[in-house]
Amino acid sequence: MFELLGIPPQVLMGQLLLGLINGSFYAVLSLGLAVIFGLLNIINFSHGAQYMLGGFVAWMLLTYFGIGYWWALILAPLVVGATGLVLERLALSKLYHLDHLYGLLLTFGVALIIQGLFRNYYGISGQPYQIPEILSGGQNLGFMFLPNYRAWVVVASVIVCFGTWFMIEKTRLGAYLRAATENPVLVGAFGINVPRMIMLTYAFGVGLAGFAGVLAAPIYSVNPNMGADLIIVVFAVVVIGGMGSIMGAILTGYGLGVIEGLTRVFYPEGSAVVIFVIMAIVLMIKPEGLFGRGA
Repeated sequence: MFELLGIPPQVLMGQLLLGLINGSFYAVLSLGLAVIFGLLNIINFSHGAQYMLGGFVAWMLLTYFGIGYWWALILAPLVVGATGLVLERLALSKLYHLDHLYGLLLTFGVALIIQGLFRNYYGISGQPYQIPEILSGGQNLGFMFLPNYRAWVVVASVIVCFGTWFMIEKTRLGAYLRAATENPVLVGAFGINVPRMIMLTYAFGVGLAGFAGVLAAPIYSVNPNMGADLIIVVFAVVVIGGMGSIMGAILTGYGLGVIEGLTRVFYPEGSAVVIFVIMAIVLMIKPEGLFGRGA
């Protein structure tokens, strides 16, 4: 059918794969935003800078300490999460009783500071990061060549996304987190340290951004602007899925990545704006998002 339209199957499948890979990053990043907003009511505009920080931490671990990719997948999210702990304790914890706009402005300022510092020291040129040897090469599927690392990105993203969903929606810890957002005084009466839980939740959300940064490092060049180029799209994904909806962020991230890839095949000029067009249509029809709950 696509050959009748003048589209080779290899081109179509290649763009679908690219869309799925982009969707994997959209899903992990929007999941972190959804966790932070859904449980803490914070619009975390520094998420893109924390994604960039994850990539740079992985690059620094390899360049300065000889620590490879697999350890970086563990250590970089922990480092980024630790910066989230500091930010939450020193600044964000003072804003919970105020309007969402104050948290947005604070995290936006933090993003500009982080990006400015890295741009000052490393410039705007990208830093290469080598694909781990075990994931080099690829598989010939007959209709296309599938790089092993890109397949790993999709698998790792699915595991992390649905593992996070299961933890929040199906475990006792997740029940405590959801209850703490609804009635922190009552949860605290059961002996649970609610401020610590909030702090760790924010750290976990930004740690997801750091994890996505490590996954992206071997595919895209590690540079100070990598988060700024992506965060606006990720916010659109979160809005379409529904602010605070965990499953909405995951499914919308993957779905919009695939739609973006298909748009590159049929109408390349519209691929840069198709997500925002979908966002406008969704907001007109269902302002709370596809999976969001109305007020």
